[in-house]
Amino acid sequence: MPSGLDTPHGAAELAESLLPPLGNRWLHTQAVAARASEASGAVSEEDRDLLVAAAWLHDIGYAPELRETGFHPLDGARHLESLGAPSRLVRLVAHHSGAVYEAEQRGLSAELDMYEREDSPVLDALIYADMTTGPAGQSFDFDHRIDEILVRYEPGSEVHNAISKARPYLGAAVERTRSRLADQPT
Repeated sequence: MPSGLDTPHGAAELAESLLPPLGNRWLHTQAVAARASEASGAVSEEDRDLLVAAAWLHDIGYAPELRETGFHPLDGARHLESLGAPSRLVRLVAHHSGAVYEAEQRGLSAELDMYEREDSPVLDALIYADMTTGPAGQSFDFDHRIDEILVRYEPGSEVHNAISKARPYLGAAVERTRSRLADQPT
């Protein structure tokens, strides 16, 4: 197993071994990790490294060599599990950014349900980092990011349908993270 997958350094190394050939996906991943680091004050001190590690790894399931189901949260989680990654990290990758909604669209709910979703500040902050970062690493507000996804994916597609349904859930996670960040002492 690569060392310290639940650390920012170990996670970044694994992501860098898989994602650079994917161009914008790699730019997006780097920016999501940076945004997660900036938002780490929204989670407990002991969970900050885990948050940033999950951000580095959230999209590794897009790597062609990991493609099994074609559903990147599940493919990424399965790969991490095969490497012996900590369960929380695996589950955060599996459930990032409303994956349950897309799993339903793809007929993969039972497979995703193998990984328990934790409703926590860490998952909220991971959603915040992903849902405020554009496809090439741009900084977007939440509504711009959702609209960008809905334009990029054809109406009626699995992703378009899932994001449309997930929008209230994702927006609530982003707002909870913003609130936690605002409550931090300066």
